[in-house]
Amino acid sequence: MGLFSLTQEISMDLGTANSIIIHNDKIVVNEPSVVAIKNKDDSLLAVGTQAHQMEGKEPPGISTIRPLRDGVIADFRAAELMIRGLVKMASSRRRRWFSPSLRMVVCVPSGSTEVEIRAVRDSSEHAGGRDVWMIYEPMAAALGIGLDVEAPEGNMIVDIGGGSTEIAVISLGGIVTNKSIRVAGNDLNNDIQEHMSTVHNLKVGLTMAERIKIEVGSAIPLLDEEEAPEPFLVTGPNKMTALPMEVSVTYEEVSRCIDKTISRMEAAILAALEQTPPELYADIVRNGIYLTGGGALLRGLAKRFTDKMGIKFIVADDPLLCVAKGTGVALKNINRFSFLMR
Repeated sequence: MGLFSLTQEISMDLGTANSIIIHNDKIVVNEPSVVAIKNKDDSLLAVGTQAHQMEGKEPPGISTIRPLRDGVIADFRAAELMIRGLVKMASSRRRRWFSPSLRMVVCVPSGSTEVEIRAVRDSSEHAGGRDVWMIYEPMAAALGIGLDVEAPEGNMIVDIGGGSTEIAVISLGGIVTNKSIRVAGNDLNNDIQEHMSTVHNLKVGLTMAERIKIEVGSAIPLLDEEEAPEPFLVTGPNKMTALPMEVSVTYEEVSRCIDKTISRMEAAILAALEQTPPELYADIVRNGIYLTGGGALLRGLAKRFTDKMGIKFIVADDPLLCVAKGTGVALKNINRFSFLMR
């Protein structure tokens, strides 16, 4: 795996909100999925955190683009530039250049069409990948949690990312029941943004809406005292007058404005459970349902789902990195796991 090796191996969790690269079992890149491009010649200006800091502040000659939407590639050229930039970033941080022969395992949503999977593969190949494999996100999440995905036992994973929520029942190295919906963390941000505009006449950007979700986001209107966050002060322009104003936002208020989106996630989980064979259903009731992805960090979400469905929901350790870690496990077992796609 050193400087002169013939093949370098990396695994990539290509997410709507963040992209993570793992090399030699270590996270070498964990950056926002954003690129900044010069409009004049369509060349890459910045990628990751640097590009994210430019969002909403760029002059006419620069565009910031999020290449992925709803978990799949929406802008092929920007995705290629982003993957290339992230791989280069990983190389420089490891103080080596990856060789031309680059083996990659990349995550894709379980509801991806053939065209969407091909777009990810083509972008990866154009960015330098010579041997590209695909893995579905719920399977990667299960590997990242540490589950034995090849066992004759049912395990259910709910992976709530930025652009999609992946729900899957896994048994014997395959996905038995699968439900993928384009409702996830970004929709919660949109709900908060719309709520602030409608109720408080306050204009907030998606970056501030994300921050409100992190600071005072909650799936239920009544949290335990130790869990309940302090109200968060939001500053911005009045929608009508453009004068500055401040609004104090509580977790109870946020829980009400994101309620409909979370209800849609509940409906999708219930639909997946309805399609699950009885033998596997019994395993799920016994083992519980695992929550992964950034959305799993929302306060009270596991409790709300547990109360609604009567099955214990378990937030995985380090849910943000489960998919990335599982992709790394898949990379080390390319010849063993039959569920990997070329």
